Amino acid sequence: MVQDIFPHVFRNEFSRRPPADDDAVLAYRGEALLMDAADGIRLPRVAQLPGGAAAPLQYLFSEDGRGYYLLEAEGPEPFGGFGYVDSRTYRAMGPQELLFACAVGETLHRWYRDTRFCGRCGAAMAKSGTERAMVCPACGSTVYPKICPAVIVAVCDGDRLLLTKYAGRVTRQYALVAGYAEIGESIEDTVRREVREEVGLELGELRFYKSQPWAFTDTLLMGFYARLRGSDAIRLQEEELSVGRWFRRDELPDDHSAISLTGEMIETFRLGRDPFSRPAEKIPLHAGGPA
Repeated sequence: MVQDIFPHVFRNEFSRRPPADDDAVLAYRGEALLMDAADGIRLPRVAQLPGGAAAPLQYLFSEDGRGYYLLEAEGPEPFGGFGYVDSRTYRAMGPQELLFACAVGETLHRWYRDTRFCGRCGAAMAKSGTERAMVCPACGSTVYPKICPAVIVAVCDGDRLLLTKYAGRVTRQYALVAGYAEIGESIEDTVRREVREEVGLELGELRFYKSQPWAFTDTLLMGFYARLRGSDAIRLQEEELSVGRWFRRDELPDDHSAISLTGEMIETFRLGRDPFSRPAEKIPLHAGGPA
């Protein structure tokens, strides 16, 4: 998945470290990111920016000790092989550790851009000096980076898996049932509600698989395998989905994304490695997925 960058080390704790010439810069024009994409992802260094370390740079995180900084101004004109690429394009590129850095940088870029004024009183926000937060100097309101909890659900019926397609989207790939948690709702209740709403099915046993920070949409995904309970008749919520279909294990499509939790969960089921296909005594007791 996109966050699987071992042996590279990602560190995202708050820091006020000053930029060095060799640190990486995430510079945006709109939603497009400045990079040299001729042979995978290559980000500009601080020394290559107009103004260098004197430019308005906000520290974000590090990978393997190298700092990554957000340019808090419109990105410069393209130069020396660097141009602007949207995330729909670069999320299919590598190397994986740079793709993950770009994904996390994208969500922080949106948050800093959209949190300039207080939602309570309208005053200009200021950065906290002790944590990653924006603080209103007028009323004291504190805002943290946006993270939206959501679920991915693999509904299983013996040797069959339910796949869906979203309505109104051009993608040809199948997906699993998914949706965001509501206020006052447990994640387990979110799983059951989303499946009931989108495909009209009831669930029995749930097994948590693993989570994924899908930073492209500010989302923290939690993946579950779920047993069907009762009728297998699909009743689509047509404003959300255009297709809902049961697939046998041996007929599952294999064109899913290699960087997504959805893709990994479909492939895990296809290979018979999901929790409901394995002997109970071999299912790990920890929260992670099967090895």
